[in-house]
Amino acid sequence: MDRSPDVVIVGAGIVGAAAAHVLTAEGLAVDVVDRGAPASGVTGAGMGHIVVMDDSPAQLQLTAYSRRLLDELAPELSASCELSRCGTLWIASGEAELEAVEAKQGAYAEAGIASEVLDGDDVARLEPELRRPLFGALRVPGDTVVYPPGLARWFLDRAVERGARLHLGTEIDSLGPREVRAGTTTISAGAVVNAAGPWSGRLSPGLPVTPRKGHLLITGRYSGFCRHQLVELGYLASAHDLSQDSVAFNLQPRPTGQIIIGSSRQAAGWDGAIDRSVLQKMVARAVEFVPGLAGLDVVRTWTGFRPATPDKLPLIGPWPDEDGPWILSGHEGLGIATALGTAQILADLMLERRPELDPAPFRAARA
Repeated sequence: MDRSPDVVIVGAGIVGAAAAHVLTAEGLAVDVVDRGAPASGVTGAGMGHIVVMDDSPAQLQLTAYSRRLLDELAPELSASCELSRCGTLWIASGEAELEAVEAKQGAYAEAGIASEVLDGDDVARLEPELRRPLFGALRVPGDTVVYPPGLARWFLDRAVERGARLHLGTEIDSLGPREVRAGTTTISAGAVVNAAGPWSGRLSPGLPVTPRKGHLLITGRYSGFCRHQLVELGYLASAHDLSQDSVAFNLQPRPTGQIIIGSSRQAAGWDGAIDRSVLQKMVARAVEFVPGLAGLDVVRTWTGFRPATPDKLPLIGPWPDEDGPWILSGHEGLGIATALGTAQILADLMLERRPELDPAPFRAARA
């Protein structure tokens, strides 16, 4: 090789790609290694929501920070990223949830996130396909959706323009603090970043990252059927319960007119087969909120694996100690939403700067 990179990133999904983009913008020489093509793993199987979430104060700060960073990049993004400023409606499924709408708005307001409380008539006007009666919703207009593979490739293209090198179709055998071994090839670097998503635990044994399987469906093209990302207000309580399988209503409109229907979580190990019972529950939940979905054609159903941590926050930093490789993993279902924010925190820590957000909740060695 004609040079040793400053950083080798293992993983060319959205998280590794965002890290390559941010680190090369800092002037660092970066190599990216992946066993497949860019965005061919978790990123290619996920929904594309860029949404502020408030499961914990740290998650709220991180998702808001990441959304802001992407907003700043939005004018530069190519059409292939398919960014759509559709906003999110958090749907109250009964009167008892209206108090939760007010509480959610309060948390968002404190964090500087614009939102508005809607009554049932407002919701019906904005999304006529939702069931009646409607009790209300919280609208977050600043949330967006993107096409995840398109955004990951855009990040990698920018990194390559700055001199990054890609090693694709390269099966990684092992990694250490300053080298990655793939067959007879060893790539040495100043630092190594494990951004291999649900597979990061295989490369760093003992890392507290486990796969959580999810199902998604996508319909044919039905322009205007759904205008916002629609999420049930109980999504965080049901979908983020790590102790059991769960389903929750989440509908995402694509600029193509297609609609992605989610979502489910399963602790199924590495079994990627479609579980018909879970799929049926997920679809039934979606139809309960949007009855007209029952008449739409589904063109594809698939599964993927999310990299989950016990406290549902990503891991950023060296692990298992200060001399270990850097970890950038554990994003669970928010890899698309938080890739830029976590990449920026990683860059700040690597360059010994103080990150804008307190990095302590995301410290890789916290567990």
